[in-house]
Amino acid sequence: MKREINHVTVRSARIETPLTLALVADLHDGPFDDLTPELCKCDAILIVGDLVERHHGLYRNAIRFVEAAPEIAPTFYAIGNHERKLKALADYWPHVERSRVTVLDDRFVSFKGITLGGLTSRAPGEVRAEFLGSMEKQSGFRLLMCHHPEYYQKYIAGCDIDLTVSGHAHGGQVRIGSQGLYAPGQWWLPKLTSGFYFDGRLFVSRGLTNATWAPRINCNCELVVLHLEKA
Repeated sequence: MKREINHVTVRSARIETPLTLALVADLHDGPFDDLTPELCKCDAILIVGDLVERHHGLYRNAIRFVEAAPEIAPTFYAIGNHERKLKALADYWPHVERSRVTVLDDRFVSFKGITLGGLTSRAPGEVRAEFLGSMEKQSGFRLLMCHHPEYYQKYIAGCDIDLTVSGHAHGGQVRIGSQGLYAPGQWWLPKLTSGFYFDGRLFVSRGLTNATWAPRINCNCELVVLHLEKA
């Protein structure tokens, strides 16, 4: 499994203090020790959902991660569909609660001059995006973690959120040029799979682990290092 370290930069007049953030999306209980040197360079670690692997009930490495990551940098956790559907959630989640990870379950916090929120994965018709009305009124740069890129147009686009970061799409699994072949939630020929969309207001990570039976072709896993800089 090949992983890339991809650096992306976002500039905004709302950013007062430059920040470097690691986007940990779709780890799916995979190994992570190789990521530690890069995580140590970051001001915060953002878990953008699916730290666990629900299909096989795996969460041992996820527990290790929520215990280890806050020792490296402040760590924030947005809940993905694999957390929500994990059969052993009652066993896994107490480890998260005992850790020093900050869970952003449909809420936001202030962190070093930015407002950081998390929109939780939920069943269709049950997404709770009401808190975004309060989040968009906060001063400074507003950064939202939302595991599902397909939520953006329905729940987020109408809000004054500067940047939304997502995962879930696994880069489309097989990429032909800029087009991915398949993504959960978007199905065949998905439109939101990797990189920036909507004039730079949505960024989609390809994720850190290939958790499905389908191979990745022209679609390496990635750790995204997000640099926020003042315009």
